[in-house]
Amino acid sequence: MARKKDGQAPKKVNNPNVIGLRAEVLEQGITETLEVNYMPYAMSVIVSRAIPEIDGFKPSHRKLLYTMYKMGLLTGGRTKSANIVGQTMRLNPHGDSAIYETMVRLSKGNEALLTPFIDSKGNFGKVYSRDMAYAASRYTEAKLAAICNELFRDIDQDTVDFVDNYDGTMKEPALLPTTFPNVLVSANTGIAVGMASQICGFNLAEVCQTAIDYINDPSHNIMSTLLAPDFSTGGEIIYDKSEIEAIYRTGRGSFKLRSRWRYVKKENIIEVYELPYTTTAEAVMDKVAELIKQGKVKEISDMRDETDLNGLKLAIDLKRGVDPEKLMQKLFKMSPLMDSFSCNFNILIAGTPRVMGIAEILDEWTAWRIDCVRRRAFFELSKKKEKLHLLKGLQKILLDIDKAISIIRNTEEEAEVIPNLMIGFGIDEPQAEFVADIRLRNINKEYILKRVKETETLEKEIADLEDLLKSRRRVRALIVDELKSVMKKYGTERKTGIVYASEVEHYCEEEQIEDYEVNMFLSREGYFKKITPLSLRMGGEQKYKEDDGLLLAFEGTNRDELLIFTDRQQCYKVKASDFEDTKASVLGTYLPSHLGMEPGENVVYMVNARDYKGSLLFFFENGKAARVPVSAYETKTNRRKLTGAFSDKSPLKAVIEFSEEIEVAAYSTEGRAIIFNTALLAPKATRTTQGVSVMTMKAKRKLKKALPVSETGIQNISRYRVRSLPAAGALLREEDMEEKQMSLL
Repeated sequence: MARKKDGQAPKKVNNPNVIGLRAEVLEQGITETLEVNYMPYAMSVIVSRAIPEIDGFKPSHRKLLYTMYKMGLLTGGRTKSANIVGQTMRLNPHGDSAIYETMVRLSKGNEALLTPFIDSKGNFGKVYSRDMAYAASRYTEAKLAAICNELFRDIDQDTVDFVDNYDGTMKEPALLPTTFPNVLVSANTGIAVGMASQICGFNLAEVCQTAIDYINDPSHNIMSTLLAPDFSTGGEIIYDKSEIEAIYRTGRGSFKLRSRWRYVKKENIIEVYELPYTTTAEAVMDKVAELIKQGKVKEISDMRDETDLNGLKLAIDLKRGVDPEKLMQKLFKMSPLMDSFSCNFNILIAGTPRVMGIAEILDEWTAWRIDCVRRRAFFELSKKKEKLHLLKGLQKILLDIDKAISIIRNTEEEAEVIPNLMIGFGIDEPQAEFVADIRLRNINKEYILKRVKETETLEKEIADLEDLLKSRRRVRALIVDELKSVMKKYGTERKTGIVYASEVEHYCEEEQIEDYEVNMFLSREGYFKKITPLSLRMGGEQKYKEDDGLLLAFEGTNRDELLIFTDRQQCYKVKASDFEDTKASVLGTYLPSHLGMEPGENVVYMVNARDYKGSLLFFFENGKAARVPVSAYETKTNRRKLTGAFSDKSPLKAVIEFSEEIEVAAYSTEGRAIIFNTALLAPKATRTTQGVSVMTMKAKRKLKKALPVSETGIQNISRYRVRSLPAAGALLREEDMEEKQMSLL
């Protein structure tokens, strides 16, 4: 898109495709488009929609709660949710569905918040259920919860700024003067443009106690009072001190949450009754069903959702003999029954998003709350000074009440009463107005004495407020007193349990696999059999397809990991336990189908990796050999397929596995052979190495095969042994051509 030059008007372009109309399109540079169109949108989302502020609320929350407050729902009875939604639209320009969704999340019925702000009646859904939908707004009712007294306390006493609503017809608070650090109590999630916020909830009592201790002592150890995050859905947090410490310090990090469960021995079932905050019952059910279908969880016979009015309950029927502890360890690892919660304490401070740790958040909240208290005190001071001023004027009048009565009686016009009183007693207009409005019945001794006494009280209160405004210590003490009151009235026990990471037993797949000795067989066409020694001794002759036969036979255990190499330079990693025990009389498992190989891909070799020790020797048709350590195929993740398992520069002719240095025989199509020690070949770091030449051959001659000397029929070994590589080798004699037969037992 063309960019207009400085000082040049945007170029107008006629659109010839518009018939009957003349359309003009303004060309605009991409940078100008970002500045003029995109940046205001991004800032609006960040500042006015997605990121919570220091009071712990997003604008949508604040507008809804303030509307309910103005509707009298803090002290009155419940009203239809539809009525609340309709009233909120005067402040919130978004649709009714968005407002109602906000209301649902803040409600007691939805259980999304540890400390809900809306006392709800009806079906508001559940945060732990994806499919349990909330009822329409016309069917539900709501009012503000009692704790909202702490949100709106003194809101009418100039504690916070008020701003115009979206159309300028009303005023709304920029923040709510919360008397406790709600920003840490309410879990909050927001996705803006280029940034996001994810704040975990904390227990109200713990937050208030931490704020009290931190205000009194800035060096207070926050972790001693703010034990860990707390969630409305309960569960258990896997407590790792270093993780929690990092989150408290930086505002970023993650920790693990897991479900709570119990074993009902009589019925042989597991009941899951609390889930991690980040998942739902349906997500757990779907994942467990998938694991059962894939054969990864064979211990479960059935799983069902038995959630009712008493709360969440997922019932898992166990097969006979299953250890519930080990099964749950397995499910914690493989399903959302254990999940991670990522923290990103991104909060708007004076319109600027900041990621802060707990101490910084408490510093900002304390500073903001001090400002609220001081504004309230200044408001009260102004009101009391105004009243005292009026009473001072009244006091002057009461010193000579007869004179005041005479002035009023002798004034012919009503409009002259106030000026005459001002002149007669030396008072100002507000004082004169106040005096003139006194009823005749109040001109008595008792009234005069009360007003004089009230004047004395006001003077003391004004002096106290002035002292409060001057003393930062007193303001902090007042905030602490309010926090103690909140903690006493609304504090509750923790819902989320704490389990220390050092005490958690993790699922180990190897431990769950039964370990026993097996014999493994691989045929030339890729059929694999795993047979127990007892079955092998009792069985008969090995069965193969026509034109097929034995390629490899080796011993191992049911827990061994196998490396399967193919002619496409790929390596498939499987466990022996993935295959069922079989008999010699069956064909076995066809590996290309079992492993999902590519069409035409064939198995060429299999290695028992065991502990990934030893080396592999790859022989290629061009006479080269590559020595690669088995450890090159070890991966930290559970990757099942490795590409580039060996070089593709020349066709592979043989693979030899060895753990100690051995002698190897290599044969060429010319009828020659060499024998060399594997120590002559240095290990290569990369799997795809082309190797080094071990056998020199004439044109059109190729390397045919390679075997350990112990598996060959060579009688005169010294005839073919070489001390350096490469070598041409010696012609094979007839008595050295036979190979030894491999034993199957």
